[in-house]
Amino acid sequence: MQSVLHLLSAPDPAAQNPLDPRTTVDLIGGLWSDPFLRHLVGVVIALILLGIVITLLRAAARRVIKDVDARYRTQKAILFFGYLVALLYLLAEVSGRLSGLTVALGAASAGIAFALQEVIVSIAGWLALSIGSFYKVGDRIQLGGIRGDVIDIGVLRTTVMECGGWVEGDLYNGRIVRLANSYVFKEPVFNYSADFAFLWDELRLPVKYGSDYAEARRILASVADEVVGDYARSAEATWKHMVRTYRIEDARVQPMVTLVANDNWVELTLRYVVDFKLRRTTKDALFTRILAAIEASGGRVQLASATFEVVGAPPLAVHVEKSP
Repeated sequence: MQSVLHLLSAPDPAAQNPLDPRTTVDLIGGLWSDPFLRHLVGVVIALILLGIVITLLRAAARRVIKDVDARYRTQKAILFFGYLVALLYLLAEVSGRLSGLTVALGAASAGIAFALQEVIVSIAGWLALSIGSFYKVGDRIQLGGIRGDVIDIGVLRTTVMECGGWVEGDLYNGRIVRLANSYVFKEPVFNYSADFAFLWDELRLPVKYGSDYAEARRILASVADEVVGDYARSAEATWKHMVRTYRIEDARVQPMVTLVANDNWVELTLRYVVDFKLRRTTKDALFTRILAAIEASGGRVQLASATFEVVGAPPLAVHVEKSP
């Protein structure tokens, strides 16, 4: 009888062993009985499933859509939709649990706004870029002292493939720059390709005095028509649309040659329009043909170089001593 009572009063070995499976099951069951924990796990699972769906949709867009611009825009739209759904879902889930924090959040709102002012302004800049006409992906811009092509527009930053720097001729230098979207409110935005995807450029040619100036003018005009004539004709229609849309001068788009005389030579300036991404190659083609035409002119047109005339010099006294 005493042995039976001893066995009944002895502690359960499983209760003393934390690694016992029954103990682990009881612990998980106790945690799962907490409503907040169940709610939190459900939210995490829902967000994971949403992320998987967004990833699959973006992968399908990359595989199906062939056009680069359309593919990029579709992927950005899917990602934005995913962020929006996740945000609305979180707000709906936690809206009922934040009533007790209203007073605390109200007191801290000023400090939060001050600490996150750059982030808030960048988000406002992203909204302005989304609904405005500052620039879009593919445009060539200059913002915050950086010039280059926009390759991505995020919620907080714009990514630019930089041009210039130590590289001449508006060519890429290989650096990728990320600019805060808040810059659109702080600094001027220079857009090379927004409404008028052409630029005016100039080429200067020094010609010797006594050359055939009419022939030099004809050479420049003829070469310009051959090289940039198509650009000018395309730009003319676009410029007419600009004149109808904005209060702007109806400027000349066709190539124009002007002449000015200075102390050393006669300088001819060729003004023309060119695609904003082809300034360097276009100038190379113009100079190549102009130099060939000048060489074929038989000396009627001669290029000038810097010359300097000495108008006077002080007298010099030279003493030569003979050795004994």
